[in-house]
Amino acid sequence: MASKELNCCVCKNDDENKFTLYYDKVNYKVMQCTVCSFVFVPTSFRKNITYTDYKDASVTEQVRKGNNWIKIQRHLLRYDLIEKYKPSGKLFDLGAGWGHFLLAGKQCGYDVYGIELSEQPAYYAKNDLQLPVDRIDFFAMSEENKFDIITLWDVLEHIDAADTVLEKCYRLLNKDGIIVIQVPQIDSSISKRFKENWKMISLDHVNYFSKKTLPQLLESRGFIVKEIRTSVELKLFLMYTLLPFIRKIFPKRRKIKQINTSSQNISSADRQAFFNKFTSAPKWILRVFVFFHNIIYKILGRLKIGEEMIIVAQKN
Repeated sequence: MASKELNCCVCKNDDENKFTLYYDKVNYKVMQCTVCSFVFVPTSFRKNITYTDYKDASVTEQVRKGNNWIKIQRHLLRYDLIEKYKPSGKLFDLGAGWGHFLLAGKQCGYDVYGIELSEQPAYYAKNDLQLPVDRIDFFAMSEENKFDIITLWDVLEHIDAADTVLEKCYRLLNKDGIIVIQVPQIDSSISKRFKENWKMISLDHVNYFSKKTLPQLLESRGFIVKEIRTSVELKLFLMYTLLPFIRKIFPKRRKIKQINTSSQNISSADRQAFFNKFTSAPKWILRVFVFFHNIIYKILGRLKIGEEMIIVAQKN
């Protein structure tokens, strides 16, 4: 491995002798900076990333069949957090996905805008949900248009230049504006339990932040950290943990008997279809489900049981 590939975006360490192997996977290596403890995948392994069915037309078809009401409920919990710091204002979502977070924000009275590079989600958000979502280069955005809130939900772990992204976000924020980031947490109890078999360890996740390294990176870019929370995404639990488990236990059931039981071989469309089926109950049942979902979400957060963290930081 060339030494120039070993560069820590948190502390800027580039001494090849100050990195150690964290996990040795089949197609890539996960390294750790011994200066600040930041964990990452070196850039040379990016060529091994494939997105064979990632957010393609078949996934869009399943998203369209889904229940938008149930989809925005978990995002309303996110706005409960945002409203503590900014009860109104201009909100920019970097990596807007299918747009349901912005849809919830619009309902909450925020002036929303988003960027999404994937073609299918961007088209769906803009045309199906009628949201102001563009497919443009984030770094080419004009810095004259400022925002009060910038959000990155499960985005920063995918980007090599995390430090450069945060610098751009800082310039896009108004004075006292906030940034809200959710990422997988490498020092979470779940990560420590499963180690290299943790489902968040994958080649498309290139940054693995901890409660130490992400605040350090934010503070080095001019932000003041206001709050750190542990988070668990119950929707992801359904799609990435429960579904593979069901298919492993009942491999011969109709409709799934020809599907590989390995979670890596379950398509994104299959996951969306499973979520749609799980949430196709009558509205009153879904309301009861959301009620208990929110209670469980908050309890797990207080107990610090989860595999992701949410961090709120303010422009200094």
